[in-house]
Amino acid sequence: MESFDGAPSDAGGVSQTVKAQLGLRELILAGELAPGARITELWAVDRLGMSRTPVRAALMRLQDEGLLDAVSSGGYAVRAFSAAEICDAIELRGTLEGMAARLAAERGVEPSLMASLHECVDAIDALLATPKMGEAKFSRYVELNERFHRLLASACNSRVVESQLARVMALPFASPSGFVKVQAAAPDAYQVLVVAQAQHRAVLDAIARREGARAEALMREHARIAHRNLENALKSQTALSRLFGAKLIR
Repeated sequence: MESFDGAPSDAGGVSQTVKAQLGLRELILAGELAPGARITELWAVDRLGMSRTPVRAALMRLQDEGLLDAVSSGGYAVRAFSAAEICDAIELRGTLEGMAARLAAERGVEPSLMASLHECVDAIDALLATPKMGEAKFSRYVELNERFHRLLASACNSRVVESQLARVMALPFASPSGFVKVQAAAPDAYQVLVVAQAQHRAVLDAIARREGARAEALMREHARIAHRNLENALKSQTALSRLFGAKLIR
């Protein structure tokens, strides 16, 4: 069997490279490795308790993701990110998601996939039926929101666009749900989620009506919510403390 990255899988269905990649990413985003911290292959092998081959591949992937920079003397260093860089990553994601939505509208979406998208937004509607939002509801919203965006990426019927979107979403802070928990600290958190959900439904309506330009514009506007949440996070220590990876922002 193969994993989603094409590498041989172990009995659990996840390749050793992916395990190493996720483990190192967790250490970086959790703040255990500060910006500028040096990571050597041997250190990572010892820290993760894994062999050198998957660790070497994982370090290269994290460099591709933008979390690490190669050091000329050997090894890698943890990157820091400016607010401008994060804005660019969000903008790039919005652009590609807009393209995916336009292609989905123009090419049409298989009924089963469209049904899955509607089931996802129906579940979000049920979650937002009452304005009281706790940690559990926000976590569930994150799960459903990420599912919606993954399904939408696959609806464009383009492996090229879908794979590029996956790469962009792996960029630090560019995930569709990267700033949702930051939103939880805002007084208008519920209202913002309601607006985002209305945009979800509007995009599906545009796709169903085969209105490509409208679908693209809606998804690009949808990404603006992440820009707003970034601005709020940078203004509030309480909000920033909710952001996974906040210590990487300079």
